[in-house]
Amino acid sequence: MPVRVDALDHLVINVNDVARSAEWYSKILGMEIRTFDPGGRGPMRTALFYGNQRINVRPKNADKLEWFTADHETAGSDDLCFLTSSTPDEVVAHLTAHGVAIEEGPCKRQGARGTLRSVYCRDPDGSLIEISSYESEPV
Repeated sequence: MPVRVDALDHLVINVNDVARSAEWYSKILGMEIRTFDPGGRGPMRTALFYGNQRINVRPKNADKLEWFTADHETAGSDDLCFLTSSTPDEVVAHLTAHGVAIEEGPCKRQGARGTLRSVYCRDPDGSLIEISSYESEPV
């Protein structure tokens, strides 16, 4: 029987400045910043928690001997979609109030479980951030 993946536990983003990026995700997307010990694998790490998910925030120039990294670490190369219970208009108002430029939206997009209403912006490194809500209950 082949291996079947059931869920995503965490993902890692590479950033220029861990503190600046963590603060942005906390302030703009309401994520909780936590540090953790990687179990003897180098320095303390920073993670962002939201719902049952976690994003590890890694400096783009992390030492490959202290950090287990991808082969081509580049800050600003991510394209992430986050779900919210807020309306698209509320997302636009929140981003505008915090001086975050809106790249596009609200607009319709296809999500994993149906039609999304999405608003796009960029994080401090230029990664594309999509903030979305389903038009109706997802299937």
